[in-house]
Amino acid sequence: MTKNRFPIEQFEELPTPFYYYDMEVLDATLRAICEQTRQHPEYHMHYAIKACNTPKVLERIVRAGFGADCVSGGEIRAALAAGFPASGIVFAGVGKADWEIALALEADILCFNVESVAELEVISEIAARMQRTARVSLRINPDVGAHTHDHITTGRAEDKFGIAMQDMEAVIRQTAQMEHVALVGLHFHIGSQILEMDDFEALCHRINELQAQLEANGLPTPQLINVGGGLGISYEEPDAEAVPDVKAYFETYARHLQLRPGQQLHFELGRAVVGQCGSLIARCLYVKQGTEKQFAILDAGMTDLVRPALYGALHRVENLTSQLPEERYDVVGPICESSDVFARDYKLNGTRRGDIVAIRSAGAYGETMTSQYNCRPLPKAYTSEELA
Repeated sequence: MTKNRFPIEQFEELPTPFYYYDMEVLDATLRAICEQTRQHPEYHMHYAIKACNTPKVLERIVRAGFGADCVSGGEIRAALAAGFPASGIVFAGVGKADWEIALALEADILCFNVESVAELEVISEIAARMQRTARVSLRINPDVGAHTHDHITTGRAEDKFGIAMQDMEAVIRQTAQMEHVALVGLHFHIGSQILEMDDFEALCHRINELQAQLEANGLPTPQLINVGGGLGISYEEPDAEAVPDVKAYFETYARHLQLRPGQQLHFELGRAVVGQCGSLIARCLYVKQGTEKQFAILDAGMTDLVRPALYGALHRVENLTSQLPEERYDVVGPICESSDVFARDYKLNGTRRGDIVAIRSAGAYGETMTSQYNCRPLPKAYTSEELA
């Protein structure tokens, strides 16, 4: 998306900050994913609702035929309201509350991704009380590191997620004794914003080892294998790489994962689906000349996009108004925290009060993570179709 793809005249009429979703980019990404998965009938897609739950975005993903990956009761409700079939919903998360488990059982979702024996026992108790059968997929911690930020790596032995590999067989046997629980799969997830296919290849090899171990010890292999998501996007070049490399991603699993006959392979992509279609649109309030640097102070802050403050995450920043030569700025927000910074020592077209600024690649973990700290209103959201 280049500057002339943004409807700047319409932006000028709208109160800032707000989120803007380019539906053409979203559609192109969905087409690319569907083109790859059509070649593999055993592949099943779930969209990770936590990445972006904007209703119009969800509706588009439903139309593409995806299921949903949810990590809360609220996300299950959002998925059902958007039209995702219950039969395509998986419920993940390390801390499922009793009411959330009951909600999922009542809706008859595809399965729970179970993170611990303690959780498994609670699910069994609630299912028995409701006279339901809970389909479960055991999340196994594969002890596979990923080349990504430490805060979004989830598959190492020291991480809080999943059941340890050495406990897998015992938990499978325990599950088989539960009258109201049916084991349907194994679930894995090693992290987020992963760009090196070697990480996914390593996961494939670990799953191959674990399946062979089950067979060697007389245990059946499950109906489905869920490898989570994790595919990253280019935050540096959102225009040149508007659609992530889904071809390499799916080919990695096709080459290296040894599925058994009739076994299904499930994916839970989030960031890769929606990351590049969203931008946070803000207005410059002031340009402040400090003793050592100058600051472009925006009306958007960490309450509107927390990733830079939370992870030190990079987002491309563009002045959509200015054609002036570039200058260096610290691009900051109005929040009363020193961490309220989008970019430091950043080259930006000469910026003046009132200029419209876009913070790119904000479709994932942007609007969903907003807050009302400092009593700020939540930003509104618009799609390209609404502003056409």
